[in-house]
Amino acid sequence: MKNRIQHMRPPKFFLLWPLFLLIFSSCAGSAANNQGTAQTTATAASTAVATATAVILPPATGTSTPGQWIAIKVYFSKTSDSSFTDVYPVNRMSPTIDVGTYAIQEIVAGPTLDERNQGYYSELNNLFTGPSICKGPAPNAGPDFTLTLNMRGAKPETGVATLQLCRPTASPGIGTDARVKAEITTTLLQFPSITQVVIVTADGHCFGDESGMDICLQG
Repeated sequence: MKNRIQHMRPPKFFLLWPLFLLIFSSCAGSAANNQGTAQTTATAASTAVATATAVILPPATGTSTPGQWIAIKVYFSKTSDSSFTDVYPVNRMSPTIDVGTYAIQEIVAGPTLDERNQGYYSELNNLFTGPSICKGPAPNAGPDFTLTLNMRGAKPETGVATLQLCRPTASPGIGTDARVKAEITTTLLQFPSITQVVIVTADGHCFGDESGMDICLQG
């Protein structure tokens, strides 16, 4: 009888092994890609929030490139206004990327002499009565206000800017309160990242809230 070489058929498991490797590699690559995408998205979101916040957080520390200025508007009241909430724009050129802070600083400073001669005035200009309670570079040298983006008071909320007055204020009445709020709110709403403005006093209560319920912080 002739000897015949018996060819052993490999088990089915070894035949399927390359297929298992291919599927495993594909899944692993997909998972890695998904994880990388998630990490990139999270990083981008974090960067976007940080960048948006830095634009408006005081004190103004970022400056534009020398020779480059940012055109903004500042809204003042006017002696001829027919309503407490009527405000009128004047042009300013901000030397800093902290345009929100700069704009409110301009309201505190008040109109130029030429603008005053045209009837413009700032209610916020004469509202402060005492030293700042906010931390500054030296004792009793804190800012007039702080401005924080994406916060309603102490609570995070996208699009809401909270302006806290750092100095005590003395308002003669609801007309002054309404004009102050109109000047600040209209000025800040020109910036696309801000959709709502909350103004709080040095002691943390809603400015001009006669109800005493701090409605502006309830949102």
